Amino acid sequence: MSVTGGERHLLVSAGRGPRECAWAVAQLVRRLEADAGRRGIRTRRVQTVPGDRPGTYRSVLLGISGAGAEEFVSSWTGTLCWQAPSPYRARAGRKNWYVVARPCQVDPPRSGFDEADVEIVPCRTGGPGGQHRNKVSTAVRATHRPSGIVVVVDAERRFSQNRRLALELLRQRLERNDQIARRAAATARWRVHDDLVRGDPVRVERPGLGPGAARSG
Repeated sequence: MSVTGGERHLLVSAGRGPRECAWAVAQLVRRLEADAGRRGIRTRRVQTVPGDRPGTYRSVLLGISGAGAEEFVSSWTGTLCWQAPSPYRARAGRKNWYVVARPCQVDPPRSGFDEADVEIVPCRTGGPGGQHRNKVSTAVRATHRPSGIVVVVDAERRFSQNRRLALELLRQRLERNDQIARRAAATARWRVHDDLVRGDPVRVERPGLGPGAARSG
């Protein structure tokens, strides 16, 4: 579950369902927000993807914070059902419209880089280089303690130059790891859209009932 400054994130998605599911997302998000307000929990819409009808959403990413936020998110996680006749097809017999809600990461925390977190150790390396390299410890082994990343640099003849290169290498590797983490989080969010399991919802909500008044089970 994503936690940014105490904020949890929940993605509510219509998946690949019909336009009624996008309508159901809008209804369920409003119900969720009302339920949160009743409990003193704060919500905000971080991102919305509109449906093809006014006031509908293919997905809504919510930020949820406050005392009890984690338990609240859990209570809304899973398959959700909005139970009402279709507003678009008068003769449609179906009244159960399913959507999925899953905790997700929005932006993984960045590693950050602080030279104070780096242990620098002079060392000698083998290979060509003549007497200078054999007798003087000009190479650098740099360890970024929080991540455990280690680099060894002996490209230059001066220790100070190798130290500078080692720090730059560590910075680049941390940035690359952050980029990989952000891409993985984005991929995980998109997978939620295909994660919908119709039937056996964790919650069934209906028009005209108070927040959380109708639940399965």
